[in-house]
Amino acid sequence: MSSAMYNEMWHQTQEALNSLLDKESQKMVEPHRNQVFIFHMLATFYVKYVQIFRNLENVYDQIVHPQKRILIRKILDGVMGRILELKNEMVELELTEFHYFDDILQDLKLAPQQLDIPIPKYFLKEKLEVIKGREKILAQILADTGLDIQEMRLSIKTISLEQAVKLIQIAERARQGRLRALFMKQIFLQEFRARQAKVPGEKMADVGAAALRIQKVWRGFHQSKKTERERQEEMVFLGMDPPPLLNEVSATIVQAERVTGLRDELQIKHEEDYKTALDTIKSQLQLIEGADIKENLRDQIRHWIIECRNLTGAFPEYPKAEEGGSAIIFSNKTPQQVIQDIIATQEEEEKRRKEKKKEKKPVKKVKEKKVPKEKSKEEDEQWKMSPSAFLQTMEEGNNIYKEIWKNKDESLNFLQNYDPEMIKEEKRKELESEIRVQVDELMRQELKNIKLAVNREKELPVKEGKKKGEEGSYGGKKEEQMGKDKDLTADRTIESLYKELVEEGLLVQTLKVNLSDYIGEYSYLGATLRRVSIEPMPSLLDVRQLIALYGVLPLGSADVHQNAPLVKSLLLAGPSGVGKKMLVHAICSETGANLFNLSAENIAGKYPGKSGLQMMIHVVLKVARQLQPSVVWIGDTEKTFYKKVPNAERTNEPKRLKKHLPKILKLLKPNDRVLIVGTTRRPFDAEIQSFCRVYQKIILVPRPDYASRYVLWQQIIQRHGGVITSALNISCLAKVTDGFTQGHIVRVVRSVLTDRRLRQQQQKPLIAMEFMGALSTMDPIYQEEEDSFKNWYAKTPMGKKRALALMGGNTGTAKDKGQKKGKKEKKKKK
Repeated sequence: MSSAMYNEMWHQTQEALNSLLDKESQKMVEPHRNQVFIFHMLATFYVKYVQIFRNLENVYDQIVHPQKRILIRKILDGVMGRILELKNEMVELELTEFHYFDDILQDLKLAPQQLDIPIPKYFLKEKLEVIKGREKILAQILADTGLDIQEMRLSIKTISLEQAVKLIQIAERARQGRLRALFMKQIFLQEFRARQAKVPGEKMADVGAAALRIQKVWRGFHQSKKTERERQEEMVFLGMDPPPLLNEVSATIVQAERVTGLRDELQIKHEEDYKTALDTIKSQLQLIEGADIKENLRDQIRHWIIECRNLTGAFPEYPKAEEGGSAIIFSNKTPQQVIQDIIATQEEEEKRRKEKKKEKKPVKKVKEKKVPKEKSKEEDEQWKMSPSAFLQTMEEGNNIYKEIWKNKDESLNFLQNYDPEMIKEEKRKELESEIRVQVDELMRQELKNIKLAVNREKELPVKEGKKKGEEGSYGGKKEEQMGKDKDLTADRTIESLYKELVEEGLLVQTLKVNLSDYIGEYSYLGATLRRVSIEPMPSLLDVRQLIALYGVLPLGSADVHQNAPLVKSLLLAGPSGVGKKMLVHAICSETGANLFNLSAENIAGKYPGKSGLQMMIHVVLKVARQLQPSVVWIGDTEKTFYKKVPNAERTNEPKRLKKHLPKILKLLKPNDRVLIVGTTRRPFDAEIQSFCRVYQKIILVPRPDYASRYVLWQQIIQRHGGVITSALNISCLAKVTDGFTQGHIVRVVRSVLTDRRLRQQQQKPLIAMEFMGALSTMDPIYQEEEDSFKNWYAKTPMGKKRALALMGGNTGTAKDKGQKKGKKEKKKKK
């Protein structure tokens, strides 16, 4: 796609955003009561914002104009934040993390795949050099300490001497057997040739009959091949089979990737040109227009001083530098408007003085209390959307787009380079504010001299004393805060702390895994099951969506993390083999985050004692904040919250972090892009109250359903070099493997698709029966285990709220129910 096409895509996306902002501003004013209508409204907004997000992410990645990219980035972050806010609203309304939008997708004529949350490429692009440098340092530390060799040794399975001898014997006997079979085959062929030589050759009675027989055989073979080919073409045409060249990369895709790479290079070049232009244009403006701006400002301020003197009979107080100086007086105002403001403020001050004298009778206090109580009852029954921190950002960006870019003629800017006139306007304002600071200092002194000369007024030194007192009190508070938050490692550098954590094994290398590698399929029966009051198990695609929303987007963007609903901790609960650890590594890979491993097994024996534990937490948090984004992973986190510690694990002290985790969460602020992620396969072994107090969001990771298993078998076989033909019944494999996890499927495929088997595929295509032998040796996840996870989740705060909402019916919203419940409790207390 050319730049013009991406510009057109941007214009279309902005139009869609503009209409959506108008609709949302209308709907926010109207109060609603019907929960079904409210959810439909929120879900529609959510789906539409996701479509805008997908388009804007693509546009931001490909447009090369530097000034356009700044605006698109601002709007893109706003759209991301709004998606998270709407998700939070839907969770509070339905009291569940998983939602199904079948009806809305049907109305908007969208495919389920279009709901997939894209990961913005700028998360990694903008800090690629930093990530590469950090990876090099980490690899160097591991190589110097020999930890990488130890990890390799741990990954290699050790066997006893007897097993090794047995393996060698098996291999040697097999080799001898193959040689013996080859030798016997040669003897048999020699004997067969000798017998054939002794038998007298039979003369063909008729050459024509021989030719006819050959023709019949050839024509039969040719026709069968033709019929088979036509059958395959028919199946492809009907959509039952994929096209033969589906997995092959076409020349068009190769060309598109090459153009994308060139566009990335052009983006970098235009960005550098823009940055240099900012400095050069500013210096030029300072030389040409600096003196004139200074003179105009001085004349303007002098005129204001004289007018104030004429109107009020006294010289005005000059605004302080902390308040903004003279910029407050002349912020987009004419001199006449400034004079009117002075008169208005004087009149207001006089009124206030009169009111203060009259305020002696507190009679109207009872009446004032009654009115808001009546209003609050009406408001409680109606649902209103929470105020948004991102709507204003999007509206500002949309207004800038309308003013500057919507109707801008760019016919002469084919290369999409920066616009110098826009830079001049921006830098002129910046230069004016810098010169204004200098002018303010001069004019303050000038006003002081005029006051002394004309009125003989002297400034009282009390104000200066107050200032000093204020500074002293502020300094005292600061010292107190510093005393409370002591830096235990003030004398050490971040590099040395980073190295220490790597050597201790607390900071680990992340696996190169993308979130898209977590394969799954959309849940097509979710909405249908909910209509008949059956809570469906979430699909793997639903889990992937939540990881993108709660983990990747906030960690990737600082603005989104600071203003969106804050998620400090996340728990992934599910049976072993469903990909919990993979999702943790995917969060780190997609955002370039550091990974800290604070699992009970990993911290056992490290930093002993209370002081050692405090030091460990301090160092981890300090490095995590300084090198953010960061992920603190606690594997098998149920061990940290054990109801009763098993005797075998008491020496490891698995509950060391239990009391400190809530304190860590309190220390994390919105500007700290640090996420605590726990993974567990036995959550029912933990104390549920303290467990749920630490983990803000709990996500159940289920075993894959039929649709996900079908896609898993297909893609995993292909990724390991397998070729899928009509002989391999994928549907049969997906049906048979009900209860098996992704981990089971990967292990089975690896065991079957050996190098030798891959070479034999052309002569001997893969069949489903080959995978059955390896599957029969594995235990699946039974329904009882899945039910135990469901029952455990029902005891969590969110699960309890959901159960109460279902029992009480669907009338009214979750917010209303919470408010009514609170009122009843208050009445009982009274």
